[in-house]
Formats: sequence, C-alpha cells, structure tokens
Amino acid sequence: MTNKTKALLWNFLGFAPIFIIVYFLLQRYSGLTGLWLPFTSFIVGTIVAPKFQAVKTRDGEKIFMKWLFMKGIKQF
Repeated sequence: MTNKTKALLWNFLGFAPIFIIVYFLLQRYSGLTGLWLPFTSFIVGTIVAPKFQAVKTRDGEKIFMKWLFMKGIKQF
C-alpha cells in the first residue's frame, strides 16, 4: 500500500467519525431538515477533521498531518 493510499484512508478515518457525530447532534438538537443537515455536517467535518498528505522528501515519501487543534505540521 502506497503512502498516498494510506493518507487517503487516514483522511477518511479522521473525517467519518466527526461527520457522523455532528450529523446526529444536529439532527437531535437543531431544527435543520432535508439537505441542510448533511451539508452542514460535511462543512463542519471538513473544517475540524485532521488533514493528511503524502509528500516526497529526500528520505522517501512520508505522511504529514495538520490539524486545527495542533500547532504546526507533524510527521505521521
């Protein structure tokens, strides 16, 4: 499995739980209905989820992570 594939999977695993949690919280505690509910959950999940990216360096391809709640960029 390449690092690009791993980065894509990590992005999904970071986004999916946040999307599901926000979706059900909005469904329960807000008045949103129809397409507004998943659309709002998608926007919140996109902003809050960590971002992973595979980058080629001198030492080979590595995965880096950036997250709203962490300072700087971390090698993963």
